[in-house]
Amino acid sequence: MLRPFRTVMRAALVAALAFGGLTAIDAAQAPAAQAIGEDTFTNPLAPDTADPTIEFHDGNYYMVATTWDNKVVMRKAPTLAGLGTTKPVTVYSDTNAGRNGNMWAPELERIEGPNGWRWYLMYTMGVSGNFGTQHLQVIESAADDPMGPYTYKGRPIPTDDWNIDGAYLELNGELFVTWSAFAPDGLQSNYIARMTTPWSATGPLNILSQPTEPWEVIGQPVNEGPIPLQKDGKTWIVYSASFCGTEDYQLGTLEYLGGDPVLSTSWRKSDGPVFSKANGVYGTGHNDFFTSPDGTETWNLYHANNRPNGGCSRERSARAQIVNWGADGEPDFGIPQATSTQVQVPSGENAPITAQVEGARWNLVSRSTGLCATAPSDAAGAAVAQGDCSSSRARFVLDTTGDGYLRVVNAVSGESLGPVECSTAESAAVVQTPFLTTGCQQWAVASTTGGWSKLTNRTSGKVLDAGAAAGEATGVALVQSTVNASAGQDWALRPAGQVVVTSIVSGKSFDLPGCSTADGAILQQREYLAAPCQSVSFTAAANGEAELHLASAPEKCLAVAGGSTADSVAVTQGACAIAGSTWRVLVGNDGTVEFRNGTSLKALDLSFCAAADGTRIHQYSVLNNDCQRYRIASVATDPVATPALEATATARCVAGKAVVVATVRNADVVALDVTAAGTYGSKSFALEAGASSSAAFSTRTRTIGAGSVTVSGTDAADPSRSMTVTAAHPAIGC
Repeated sequence: MLRPFRTVMRAALVAALAFGGLTAIDAAQAPAAQAIGEDTFTNPLAPDTADPTIEFHDGNYYMVATTWDNKVVMRKAPTLAGLGTTKPVTVYSDTNAGRNGNMWAPELERIEGPNGWRWYLMYTMGVSGNFGTQHLQVIESAADDPMGPYTYKGRPIPTDDWNIDGAYLELNGELFVTWSAFAPDGLQSNYIARMTTPWSATGPLNILSQPTEPWEVIGQPVNEGPIPLQKDGKTWIVYSASFCGTEDYQLGTLEYLGGDPVLSTSWRKSDGPVFSKANGVYGTGHNDFFTSPDGTETWNLYHANNRPNGGCSRERSARAQIVNWGADGEPDFGIPQATSTQVQVPSGENAPITAQVEGARWNLVSRSTGLCATAPSDAAGAAVAQGDCSSSRARFVLDTTGDGYLRVVNAVSGESLGPVECSTAESAAVVQTPFLTTGCQQWAVASTTGGWSKLTNRTSGKVLDAGAAAGEATGVALVQSTVNASAGQDWALRPAGQVVVTSIVSGKSFDLPGCSTADGAILQQREYLAAPCQSVSFTAAANGEAELHLASAPEKCLAVAGGSTADSVAVTQGACAIAGSTWRVLVGNDGTVEFRNGTSLKALDLSFCAAADGTRIHQYSVLNNDCQRYRIASVATDPVATPALEATATARCVAGKAVVVATVRNADVVALDVTAAGTYGSKSFALEAGASSSAAFSTRTRTIGAGSVTVSGTDAADPSRSMTVTAAHPAIGC
């Protein structure tokens, strides 16, 4: 009877502390808005962020924390400080009975699983309002983007017993899961087991550690939150000890000694806590680790309170602190730094960063020319010009900096747009360079007329300008210029390729009932399942607006029923080019997107902000709230840009013998490895971007018939990019 009693008592205590603290959030914890690019940041990073998990990936930090409800909410920013001011986005919500409340202790991890590289979020959730029913849950990203969309995979621990605080451990070529549960003796203990998939534990569920030391039993005997830490071939499990409702909630370690990781004898517990209260910071527990952007530093992200009796409530907030390493290779966690201490940012955060930033791909379509902004080269400092909208180099990520601006990152080069040398001059060329967290690489988007928008540079105050008239624009460089009425300053921001549109309130996707292909099917939301009716494409309409098509019926459009201008009218699938079928796509500087119907000018709205599958998405008056904000994700692989290769062939007489000559021009923006082959031999050579070369083939005969030379070119840096062309030569007699 001991285990159920402890379960009920702990649940009651946590519930009382959590809900007792709902209105007690310390206003002093809220960080001041801060421009990115500072050399220091201050803790805490954001209020109400207990049990935080964090990763730095492809130029951004991603952080998730306890929400207490049925939602998994993520913060994304290129700097730690930006995590405090960025827009939190719901990436998943669960309304299924038994796992619809009390979300605790998320853990975010990128793992190469059965579906390739994916992001997995393991978190604790149970019956809403019943803390004794908590179990681990796992969701999986649709692609290699931490923001999702996500799909539910299952409960990894094969038991109905209470289990919380899961984390992944990769060791000795195997995948393990660690978590906390009540042992048969009633002690809340850390456990470990092998995994067959990132959502399925297998074999014995073994006790890893138990609260047996004086520093582990303060308030209640507790071992929980076991998190791996690895460096230079060594592995530790860092866990939280004692009750979270006390000021002595703190961290201890288990060091891996070798042997079978699922045996407790393979681990050695620290002699005492390794990280405890100090400097007015209390309850320093439940942590995660991340590596600095340049890969040289290890950082500890933990939660704490600003007062000794803050307890397990919503006062807890995430704080970051570097981990030092001793000469013996052991981690040194130091002591908590006082709130508001200026802390040096992680190494590389402000350094030049080139990364294929995760996020939706966008085309920037010029109103004056109909062409798209394009980064025609991978080279840093290369000018951005107008070009073919179908090119992969015309795809950009509009990535929030977390403080009210966007960086515009090319999806191929991974570099960010800004005026050359950060110039504030009129007509300065816009170029791509590695991201430096400077204001001149940040842009504010504002809608103008119809579906058009302007992009204003944060430093210069000038706007992105196509700078050319229609018919003269291909290859013409973009510039910045003073705001005026020129059509060259207007851009339609249009998602490129197939994308997924999810509500930032529910994390759920556009969907039709049963993926119907019939006219009149009503737009709704549903958990993302990679269904055809959850894949959306955007095509151009008049006045910078767009029409939306679902992949299940790509010839049809989403339109307000009957072209109505009334509130709460359904959006249905049906004919295109009719009243109500066009939409203005409005990109916010927080990275979210709103849709306004071209006929009614009303917003696409999630009815009552509900989380349930099947909730209708209709039109409603503009309320400027999160029920009318969405996130767009690209889940399909970007198209590979085909190299640009040109070839001609001719035949001529040399010393009375026929010679075939192939002339090849590399019209691509990078060097190519070229091979020319025909009836009379083959030759291979390297050809720099923009260069031309010829290959001559002696036939040793006086007369030859008409034939051809096959020329292939391969990107020297990316062998997946290749192209083959055939050049015909005439017959000749010498």
